[in-house]
Amino acid sequence: MQLLASLHKINVVAQMAKLNNKVWLLVIGLSFLGALQLAGQSTSSIIPKYNSPYSRLGIGNYYPGYFAAAAGMGGIGVGYNDPTHLNPQNPASLGFLRVTAFEGGIFSKYNVLNNGKGERDDAWSGNIQYLSLGFPMRNPINESLERQQPTSGIGMAFTLVPYTYVGYDVKSTIENPGFGTATNTLKGTGGTYKLAWSNGFRYKSIAVGLETAYLFGKITNSRRLQLDSSSIAYGTELADDISLRGLRLKAGFQAAIDFGKKKDKDKSISDYKRLLISGTYTMGGSVQTNASRFYRRELYLTTTIIDTILREFDNIQTGQLPMEFGMGLTFERFNKLRISAEYTVGKWSNYELTAKSDKLFDNYFFRFGGELIPEYASYNKYSRRMSYRLGAFYGTDPRTVNGKSLLQYGFTMGLGLPIVVPRQTPSFVDLSLEVGRFGLKDALRETYIQLTAGFSLNDNTWFYKRKFN
Repeated sequence: MQLLASLHKINVVAQMAKLNNKVWLLVIGLSFLGALQLAGQSTSSIIPKYNSPYSRLGIGNYYPGYFAAAAGMGGIGVGYNDPTHLNPQNPASLGFLRVTAFEGGIFSKYNVLNNGKGERDDAWSGNIQYLSLGFPMRNPINESLERQQPTSGIGMAFTLVPYTYVGYDVKSTIENPGFGTATNTLKGTGGTYKLAWSNGFRYKSIAVGLETAYLFGKITNSRRLQLDSSSIAYGTELADDISLRGLRLKAGFQAAIDFGKKKDKDKSISDYKRLLISGTYTMGGSVQTNASRFYRRELYLTTTIIDTILREFDNIQTGQLPMEFGMGLTFERFNKLRISAEYTVGKWSNYELTAKSDKLFDNYFFRFGGELIPEYASYNKYSRRMSYRLGAFYGTDPRTVNGKSLLQYGFTMGLGLPIVVPRQTPSFVDLSLEVGRFGLKDALRETYIQLTAGFSLNDNTWFYKRKFN
C-alpha cells in the first residue's frame, strides 16, 4: 500500500536521526550509489499480526484495558463497579465485589486503512484480549448465615492484559531524478504487556484501591531500502529490537451516594438509586530498556553480509512513562439502569525513552455509556434478564502527524447474557461491538469494526466456612 508523503517522512527521519554523523553520511552515499536493495531474512521473517503504520511511533498503539462488559458501554471504567464483574480500570471497584470471578476475553477486528487519495488496504486480526481472577476476601454466604450486615469489603485481583502493540507492514516509493525509483519497506511487530496485582477496600459506601503493575515486552522495528532500477544493487537493512520493563502504580477511589431505598418485608433492599463519584491516578514511573541494533548491507537477493554499518547489543537505558488521571460520574438504579460519563487525561508530554525517543503530547478521552436490564429476576423471559448496553467515545492520541493529534472516536453496543447454575451465583457471557475511526482525515485513517467476546465465571463458595452441628 502506498503511504502518503508526510507519514513516510516521519518514519524515515525518526529512524535516521538515531544514527551518528558517520553512519548518516554512509547511508546517504549508499542511496546515491543505488546500493539500496530489499533482501535478506530478518525482514521477511517479521510477520505482523496487525497493520497499523502509526504503531511505529512511540511504543505502539495503546490497548484501552477494559473488559467485554465495559466495552459495550463505550469503555467506561473509572466510574464502574459491579458485584459480579471485574473492572481493571479502577482498583477501588474490588471493594464492591461479592463473588469470585474469573474473566477472559477474545476479539476479532477488521480494519480498513485509507490515505484520502483513493488508496486503501484492509486486514483482519484477532487475539486473546485479557485474563483476570478476582475474589472478595470475605464470603457473602457466611455473612448471610450469621445475619450480619457487612459495612466493609475487601477484594483482590490478578490481571494480565496487553498494554501496547506494534504491527505494520507498509511500502513507500520515492522517485529519485537520475537514479530511478527507490522503495522503502517498513515492518514492525511486538508490544508490551501488563501484569497487575490489585487490591480494593470499602467501608460503607466509600472505597479506595491500589494497583501494582509490572510492564514488560519487546518491540521489533525494521526498515529496508532498495533501488528498483538496478539489478546489481546491494540491500540495506536497519533493524532495532527494544525490550522494556518497569513498574507502574495506580490509585483509585469510588464514593456512592445512596438515595430512594425501598425495602421488602424481610428488610432486604429491593430497589434503590445511587450516584457514584469516582477517580483514578496513575503515577509516572521509570522503565528500563534493553536495545539491540543491527544495521547492515547485503548482496543482491542473498543474505551474505557485505558491510556492518552499526552493531550494538545490550544497550541498557532508562526512561519515564507519564502520569495519568481520570474522573467519572455514574447514576445507577439497583439491577435496572446504569448511565455513566468519564474524562481521562494522559500527560504524555513527559514521556522520555532514549531507545524510542519520539515526541509525544498530552491526550484526553471522553467516554459515555449505559446499561439497561428490563427485569433482573424474570423467570419466564430470558430476554428480560439480559443486559443491553450502548456507549460512545471521543479522544486524542499522544502521537501527532504534521503537528495534529491523532483522533479516535466511535460508538459501541453490547449484550450481557446471564448463565444461571443451580445453587450458584450467575455467570455471564458478554458480547460487544465497536465501530470507530483512528487517525486523521487528511493523512492516514483507520476505520475498524471490532467484536469482543468475554466470559465471567463466578463462584460464591471461596472462603466459605462450613459449620457442623
